Amino acid sequence: MRFLSIVFARFFARFFDRNFTFFNHLKNKREVVAWSFYDFANQPFTTIIITFLYAPYFADIICSSENINGIGLWSLGISITAIFVAFLSPIIGAISDTGGFRKFFFVLSTWICIIATACLFFFKEGDVYSALVYVIIANIGFELGSVICNSYLPEIADKKNIGKISGFAWGLGFLGGLVTLVLLFSLMVLLPMIFLNVIDLELKIVRFSTIIVALWFSIFSIPAFYLVREKKSERLTKKHISQSFLAILNTFNDIKKYKKIIRFLIARLFYNDALITIFALGGAYAIETLDFTLIETLILGIVLNVFACIGSFYFGKLEDLRGAKWCIEVSIITLFFAVSLAFFAPYFTNVTIGKSIFWLAGILIGIMTGPSQSCSRSLMARLTPEEKTNEFFGFYAFTGKATAFLGPFIFALLSVYSAQIGLLVVVLFFLIGYIIFKPLKISENEQ
Repeated sequence: MRFLSIVFARFFARFFDRNFTFFNHLKNKREVVAWSFYDFANQPFTTIIITFLYAPYFADIICSSENINGIGLWSLGISITAIFVAFLSPIIGAISDTGGFRKFFFVLSTWICIIATACLFFFKEGDVYSALVYVIIANIGFELGSVICNSYLPEIADKKNIGKISGFAWGLGFLGGLVTLVLLFSLMVLLPMIFLNVIDLELKIVRFSTIIVALWFSIFSIPAFYLVREKKSERLTKKHISQSFLAILNTFNDIKKYKKIIRFLIARLFYNDALITIFALGGAYAIETLDFTLIETLILGIVLNVFACIGSFYFGKLEDLRGAKWCIEVSIITLFFAVSLAFFAPYFTNVTIGKSIFWLAGILIGIMTGPSQSCSRSLMARLTPEEKTNEFFGFYAFTGKATAFLGPFIFALLSVYSAQIGLLVVVLFFLIGYIIFKPLKISENEQ
């Protein structure tokens, strides 16, 4: 296994050298592209499992034989994930700082996600709680891996190109999601034409998608593991662990000195929570309120990822010209408007008009999803002191997840009455996030 990984790593290194010429001016080109490819590797998990395919499959098929609100239970699972990640991420960040174990946790969390995702293949109708447990485990691994990946950004980029690199990575991520969506869509369209007598073929493809996501993640995460440099590791001791918990306590005290970071993180609590809720429930919402089919949901995912790629690449360049704060403000306003459209879409008695409005909302969400996350990541990197990189990025994840259970949890409660009413939570969170973020003052050297 290790031999194959090394072979893949060398292949990717040569591939990076021959392509991606727009990074030729960087001395660490391989490292930058390898780090960016981690987004390419993990995005299909969010796209396929959390949003567009497995979430509707869980809510409508796995939960169909039980008297259970599937979309509400899925929301609860996302909330549980957020709570675990909120408390684990600063601990892992602190241990990485004191002991140099960041790469170890990076690989471990990634493979937890990969293995748990592959196991989702085995769950069918009625396996409600078993499936949910594995979704939670996989999502925790995914989120922790993303936290650690983010902490490398200020080390491989400088303030002149951090926006471009961050946007490039998000764009690659959405490209990865797009490719896997197109692959699964092709299977759903072509296989029924070849195997005319296959029963429930769409559902079999949804289950098989978990294997595709796991294989994709395992292959394309290799460049980040082997080509992104890490400081020399030390042997883990009880002293390191005690120092890690002490570092967490010190961070609570130290972060009070950075008022800009505090305000930014509080604002991000809300607008990021709104995004998490959209990602977790978007596909299920489309099926429940507008009667989307699985194929229509796949097409929606493809379109969203196309526009997400465009938005990420474009705003990555625009951020270096206009600043991260301006890009984040534009994204929050646009997302607020888009989710409002999605809320009103089911009210139209004409199904075609309702779906058209929802499609417009989806396109706007796609364009702004990447910039809101990419620019937030790079703004955090700009505001964070170099010596506090891992530790503060742990708290970046902590604040991103500390209340991240609220959106899905409140949605779960309100979805008992209507998923449409639950969407009001997302609209409200975007509004609160914008009100808090707008007064933030960013100096020229922080842009």
